[in-house]
Amino acid sequence: MKKLLLMAMFLVGALNTMLAQKQAEIKFDKLSIDLGTFPESQPIQKCAFEFTNVGDAPLIINQASASCGCTVATFTKEPVLPGQRGKIEVTYNGKKFFSSKFKKTITVRTNGKTELTRLVISGEMVEDAKKTN
Repeated sequence: MKKLLLMAMFLVGALNTMLAQKQAEIKFDKLSIDLGTFPESQPIQKCAFEFTNVGDAPLIINQASASCGCTVATFTKEPVLPGQRGKIEVTYNGKKFFSSKFKKTITVRTNGKTELTRLVISGEMVEDAKKTN
């Protein structure tokens, strides 16, 4: 009986410790950005996804990878403290592509409560207007 009571107390203590652990949590202002329409003479477009660490432990972004080589995401390697803000900057380069609509995904991996978040950029690159002489 004493062993059973001791085991129950140990289980309650372990559960309490697990629940009390601090954890980071990322919250983005937006999950998608529309770059709109832009001419093929300006194929490089940039935007930024801003976020806040709404958790109670430092947030670390482990990876931000794009679905295509034409899109690059950069982010700070330093931990984002609770309550602090950060951003992931994204550059789309349509230089080697034909004019068209596009939709690209950036997968963000963190140490937070939500370990994986998908961000989306979209837009349309159009042909330059022909000059008339």
